[in-house]
Amino acid sequence: MKNKSLVSISDFSKEDILRILVEAEKFENNPNTRILEGKVIAMLFFEPSTRTRLSFETAVNRLGGRVIGISDAATSSSTKGETLNDTIKMVSGYADLIIMRHHIDGAARYASEVSAVPIINAGDGSNQHPTQTMLDLYSIKKTQATLENLQISLVGDLKYGRAVHSLVIAMSHFNPSFHFVSPPELQIPDSYKLLCNKQGISYKQYVEISEAINKADILYMTRVQRERFTDPVEYEKVKNTYVLKNAMLENSKQNLRILHPLPRVNEIDMDVDTNPKAYYFEQARNGVYVRQAIICSILGLL
Repeated sequence: MKNKSLVSISDFSKEDILRILVEAEKFENNPNTRILEGKVIAMLFFEPSTRTRLSFETAVNRLGGRVIGISDAATSSSTKGETLNDTIKMVSGYADLIIMRHHIDGAARYASEVSAVPIINAGDGSNQHPTQTMLDLYSIKKTQATLENLQISLVGDLKYGRAVHSLVIAMSHFNPSFHFVSPPELQIPDSYKLLCNKQGISYKQYVEISEAINKADILYMTRVQRERFTDPVEYEKVKNTYVLKNAMLENSKQNLRILHPLPRVNEIDMDVDTNPKAYYFEQARNGVYVRQAIICSILGLL
C-alpha cells in the first residue's frame, strides 16, 4: 500500500481492509506518537467539511506531522481560474501526501493521476468516501465483534450518498444482507444492485423505514443532501421522509447499533441520543484512529 493513493474503497483488498482495522485499534490504544514527525500533509477541501477535515487534522497532529492547505475553495486560486491539474501539481511539490475533498465525481481519481504524491479521497461529489467507510467498518466490527453475515439497513439518500456507495462495496467482502430504504427518487443506483447480484449478496428495497429496523444489526441513517439537488422543489419533497425516533426502536435487536456519517439534520430525533444503541458520536471519534492508520500505511510507516 506504500505510496498508493486511496481514491475508491475498491483500491483496498479485503486483506488491506482487515489490516487497517487492526492498526486502527493500536492507534486507539495509543493515539499520540511522533511517527509523522518531519512529514507535511496537505488538506485540500474544495467542499465544506467538519468531521472529515478535523479528524484528519487531529490524526496528523497527534502523530507529530504538520498540516497545510485550504478549508474553503473561496480562499484558493481556483477562484482565479486555476485548474485542478495545476493546483495538484503545485501542492504535491510542498507535501508528502494530499487529502482532498471535491464536489465533482471523479476529481480524486484525476488528482491521483497528475499528483507526484499519494492522494486520499475525502469525498468526491456523490461518488465515494473511502475513509468514511473504513471508520464505518471499524465501528461495525467494534460493536458487533465481526463483519461477517450482518443485516445492514441503509436509510435515506441512497442515490447521492457517497458514504453508502463505498460501504456497500466494502461490506460485499463479508456476506451481508442489505435492506435499502429510500423514497423512489433516491433509490440506490443500479450499479450497486448489480454488484450485489454478481457476488450473491442478498438485498431488499423498501419505502417504509419500519420494515427494516427490527431486522437490522446495523441501522445506517443518512441525510437527504440538499447540495446534490439541482431542483429545490425535489429536495423539499423528500427532505423529511425518514425521521428515526426512540420509540421506533422498541422491538429492535439488542445488538443493534445506529450509525450516521453526520451531519444530521432531522433524520435522527435527539431523543435517540440517550439510547445505548445510538453510536454515531463514537463512530465519528473512531475516524481519528482509522485515518491515522490509513495515512501511516500509505506513507509506508507501518
